[in-house]
Amino acid sequence: MKIFSLTATALALALCSQVGAFSLSMVSENVPSRRAFMANAATSAAAVITASVVQSTTVANAAPTIYNLNSGVKYAVLKDVDKKSYPQPGDIVAIEYTGYLTSGAIFDGTHSEGKQNALLFKLGSTAVVAGLNEMVSEMKIGQKVQAIIPPELAFGEKGICLESGECLVKPGSTLVYDIYLKKSSIPPP
Repeated sequence: MKIFSLTATALALALCSQVGAFSLSMVSENVPSRRAFMANAATSAAAVITASVVQSTTVANAAPTIYNLNSGVKYAVLKDVDKKSYPQPGDIVAIEYTGYLTSGAIFDGTHSEGKQNALLFKLGSTAVVAGLNEMVSEMKIGQKVQAIIPPELAFGEKGICLESGECLVKPGSTLVYDIYLKKSSIPPP
């Protein structure tokens, strides 16, 4: 909406500067005829629209900032919130997440087809991998992040393998999580 308003304003300014002062009859000292007015207006409009598209494309393609935690977890904020409410250790948190291998294959998620459940766990417990636990403790409620978790904070050298040797997550795998922190509450007494 802001881009459209900016474009409309820029278009109006470009048209006015191109044509000079004009009346409802579209006659001006600088523009001898309606045909010249329309040609100038079309040229100005095309230039403004092209500039706006280039500007909005540049903004849309800007790379997100990558943050590093001391443990080695790297993350980018996908959706930020104005709130400053963080979960505390021991709080019960509700997250939605999708877990990816570095190849892009999904190995787990809370909102895959047929599921619309959040994962509930006590922050600081061993219910999730250490890297996911640490990332959630750094998030604001309502925030979405994408986190890269090194193997030592994920499934380590064991991975997630069957007795047959087939592995869902191979040993030593770096994992990527898209995480949305939905809620946080203090545990019951």
